Amino acid sequence: MEEVEDEPLFCDRVAGIDIGKAVVMVTIRVPSEARKGGRQQETREFGTTRRELLALADWLRAWQVERAGMESTSDYWKPVFFLLEREGFDCLLYQASQVKALPGRPKTDKLDSAWLAKITERGSLAGSFVPPEEIRRLRTHTRYRRKLVQVRTAQKERCEKLLEDAHLKLSSVISDIHGVSGRDMLGAIAAGERNPRVLADKARGVMRGKIKKLEEALDCSFFTPEHAFILQMMLDSIDQLTAQIAVLDEKIAEMCRPYERQIAQLDQIPGFGITTAQDLIAEIGVDMSVFPTAGHLASWARQTPRVTESAGKRKGKNATGRGNPYIGGTLGEASVSVGRTQSFLGAKYRRLCTHMPKKKAQVMRTQLVIAHALLSDSAAEYQDLGPDYYERRADIRRRARNHARALERLGYKVTIEPIDPGTGELLPVTTDR
Repeated sequence: MEEVEDEPLFCDRVAGIDIGKAVVMVTIRVPSEARKGGRQQETREFGTTRRELLALADWLRAWQVERAGMESTSDYWKPVFFLLEREGFDCLLYQASQVKALPGRPKTDKLDSAWLAKITERGSLAGSFVPPEEIRRLRTHTRYRRKLVQVRTAQKERCEKLLEDAHLKLSSVISDIHGVSGRDMLGAIAAGERNPRVLADKARGVMRGKIKKLEEALDCSFFTPEHAFILQMMLDSIDQLTAQIAVLDEKIAEMCRPYERQIAQLDQIPGFGITTAQDLIAEIGVDMSVFPTAGHLASWARQTPRVTESAGKRKGKNATGRGNPYIGGTLGEASVSVGRTQSFLGAKYRRLCTHMPKKKAQVMRTQLVIAHALLSDSAAEYQDLGPDYYERRADIRRRARNHARALERLGYKVTIEPIDPGTGELLPVTTDR
């Protein structure tokens, strides 16, 4: 029989915390005082009020606990994590799906806390990324701004549905019924105006060329006082949301002053803007040392396809999995915007659209890699590779041969003769050996 030794523990004095809404169950594991190499543990229950959590911190400090691990249960982990972090403890947050009970073991709060303590002392799982306090404060504002924008968009869509119910085909003539011209017309309709000519005359700019179509679309024969009442409430709600978003914009700009350099760097990326840069910094922070490589960041943001393989066969469709919805929304908007630009990212997006649906043809991972490189070096500047990057790298002869074969399959005979790109004159044909 061969003698073996257990691997050393990752941390000697640890605590495992099972999170609940009203109470937390805490198990501490420390070296045994009676048996060499042994372990001893104790479990206690604490409330989630500030006074109870301070008592928890005092208890952990009395036992010289160095590290505390807990599960990311809803939002209930935040008060516990943030208070212990402020009290000087090294806290680890584990993804709930990765923390599994042992097969056949009864599941109770007490056993869960002991299991979390064992995971922490062995270093079995890596902790989740939790940004520093100033980034968390910024994140609260940017996430709420995004929610308000989504609510405002939903109200605008309801407004369009109301117009369709009243047989007002304004959206068939105006692409954005909440623009300057459309909003003036909607306000007049809600105020009681029913004359199509008067309403159409409120068009401005290039919209003046659609007066006749507007008069037909603004026939208010089916528009009732009930429609007008609901329309006015919707417009008031949209105005209120717009005012709140404007206040948030000012507050977020003030909170982002320490990150003006990083925002300026991210603003150089095609498809990005000030708002996009603010939202991305609020989610990933500015310290890229927590993500050793761009691949780590892309994997954490779920922008890297997962490979599931069994018995030598790949399973599934290499989906990336469910990631941070706020990062996905921010990068998704930037990815769609970049498709309309003459840049390297725009060219890549259009290339992807040739063989997959637009919703899947995203360049979010590339944008995230660029953001990681810029945030890793404060002196870095974005240099675009140009929209012709792929053409310059491609093998021109291979592309010409492929095009010729495609035409031959259609029944044509193709002769290829090289020309000088500068003069357009034929070049002598050289034979490859």
